[in-house]
Amino acid sequence: MEEFDELVAIMQRLRSPQGCPWDREQTHDSLAQHLIEEAYELIEAVENRRSQALCEELGDLLLQVVFHAQLAAERGEFGIRDVLRRLLDKLYHRHPHVFGDLEVSGSEEVLHNWEQLKLLEYAEAPRQSVLDGIPRGLPALQRAQKLQRRAARVGFDWEDWVAPRAKLEEEIAELDAALASGDSEAICHEVGDLLASVVNLCRLAGVDAEQALRQANRRFEQRFRYLEQAAREQGRELSQMSLAEMDEFWEAAKSASGHED
Repeated sequence: MEEFDELVAIMQRLRSPQGCPWDREQTHDSLAQHLIEEAYELIEAVENRRSQALCEELGDLLLQVVFHAQLAAERGEFGIRDVLRRLLDKLYHRHPHVFGDLEVSGSEEVLHNWEQLKLLEYAEAPRQSVLDGIPRGLPALQRAQKLQRRAARVGFDWEDWVAPRAKLEEEIAELDAALASGDSEAICHEVGDLLASVVNLCRLAGVDAEQALRQANRRFEQRFRYLEQAAREQGRELSQMSLAEMDEFWEAAKSASGHED
């Protein structure tokens, strides 16, 4: 595609001796954080249903892919064409129900086949653990979900959400004991166990923990902004209000948003 070729040419120019000093200084390591930031900006555009912002953020993310490929090409490792070829081969291989003769009954069977095909691919480069390949750089909540899902593949799992719900009570009791002791290390340990148990409960209840928390964060932000605006309309600042007064506004914000929880 003409535009893609132009993007690759621009990146090559930026990295050339006649290019941009900043771009020439970058490495895979220095760009890693930018890649993460662009991914989160893309997610925000998706959640806000802003199509033009989504278009722009997709471009920014694509730039990061091309940038990393250019760095690798300069070292003689691989180039953007290799990235595309490997991606295309993967898509063909993992969609035999589209590009082959395999018949599937629905999306669940598609996902099952996808996982089986991935295992066959990994057989060519054996892994030491079913947990291998889960990036350590993932947000902790998201990584917890992936770790638990991988363990569940080999039967290390509860039958349903009932037992994990009971496990929460056990973890809360252990956290209460740690809080009473005042041992900061023990408190941190038990809080971690409690969070992991919540993630497990979400998974077995069919809820994406990351998405659930993002939605809760969004509700909190909307309600807190409502609270701030309500205070301003009275010519006051939140710091001048009592907790009881703020709570009254908070309840009004919940009603205004259509959520009473």
